[in-house]
Amino acid sequence: MPKIKAVDAFEILDSRGNPTLSVTVALAGGDLGRAQVPSGASTGKHEAVELRDGDPHRYRGKGVRKAVTHVKQVLGGALVGDSFDSQADLDQRMIELDGTPDKSRLGANAILGVSCAYARAVANEERIPLWASLPSGAEPSMPVPMVNMISGGLHAGGLIEVQDFLAVPHGFQTLADSLEALVAIHHATRNWLVQKGYRLTGVADEGGWGPALESNEAALEALTAAIAMDGLESNVSIAIDVASSHFRVGNSYRLTSEQRTLKRHEMIDLLASWVDRYPVVSIEDGLDQDDWEGWVALTQRLGEKVQLIGDDLFTTNPKRLAHGVELRAANSVLVKMNQIGTLTETFEVLRMAREAGYRAVVSARSGETEDSFLADLAVASGAGQIKIGSITRSERLSKYNRLLEIEGREIADAT
Repeated sequence: MPKIKAVDAFEILDSRGNPTLSVTVALAGGDLGRAQVPSGASTGKHEAVELRDGDPHRYRGKGVRKAVTHVKQVLGGALVGDSFDSQADLDQRMIELDGTPDKSRLGANAILGVSCAYARAVANEERIPLWASLPSGAEPSMPVPMVNMISGGLHAGGLIEVQDFLAVPHGFQTLADSLEALVAIHHATRNWLVQKGYRLTGVADEGGWGPALESNEAALEALTAAIAMDGLESNVSIAIDVASSHFRVGNSYRLTSEQRTLKRHEMIDLLASWVDRYPVVSIEDGLDQDDWEGWVALTQRLGEKVQLIGDDLFTTNPKRLAHGVELRAANSVLVKMNQIGTLTETFEVLRMAREAGYRAVVSARSGETEDSFLADLAVASGAGQIKIGSITRSERLSKYNRLLEIEGREIADAT
């Protein structure tokens, strides 16, 4: 039973230049673990509360000194000197210390930092890789990456509404082979856009290209063409993250870039037409986060053809996922540990998805850090899919490179 000797935290910056937390947990035996907490830009309203200071004179109100204080004084004060039988025991203790349903008193960012740092400290004490130590309840496996190629929405200045267009490899022997193909497609996408005369505004929050396109469908055309340029049509498909809650107005969806507004059934028709005409195999947040009736209709229409992922719909929340399973809304869940705030609750959502026959995609956030924890989490979860962002920017590459390390060294050693 590892005993906690010390808990510490300080403020750092994430990939968007906003403050977040770095947390350290030291065990009595001398081992310690560190974790850095991610943050989202495209956030669902049902997510656990990310505590910010609200001081307009400092980081536009986004400072996290309150959360740092809660780690050091409240959580540290209650946990130091205690031993815990399991990760679940530690996480439950912190949930009780917070005492709110959305972790709004202490902050989900404060609680998650301690949860992850403790898990890493335990792995270090056991002298085994983090992925082998995490109590996921599943058989570990290497995930297939869903890689961002073109961005819009809140990730790229709203030039188009759909947030992400991603490449999904299949049929490759190794993750290393998949990444080689995906890097080629990333370059081909840029080349195709330049050849067609599109203005490139640089890379977006997650490292994908942020071109000024005339329509959302133009991104599908560009990515389909880029995949073909490298002769990878048989091995790479397309996923889209619609993030539709962010352009829903009333009961309709406003595509400002295209100067049109769609009713729910028209939005479903649009998504179905894309599935018919492009190699789309996965759609995330195709409808609003509270449109349960619409999600049922969308699933009835496309659920046998493609992966329908609930992100803002489920927010890695066991209660919302249970409701979705009961209604048969969506057939997959995006898993973001900072949406719920502890590793134990994250693993509970993964367990529920497995038992319900839903797929799961372990996901990073748009505001990331250089911490590679997510790579180990994805392997430990056995979910089989990971969504990190593109193959540029160090906060993304730290996860991909960690996966390459696990595949190239640690899994072979373990077997």
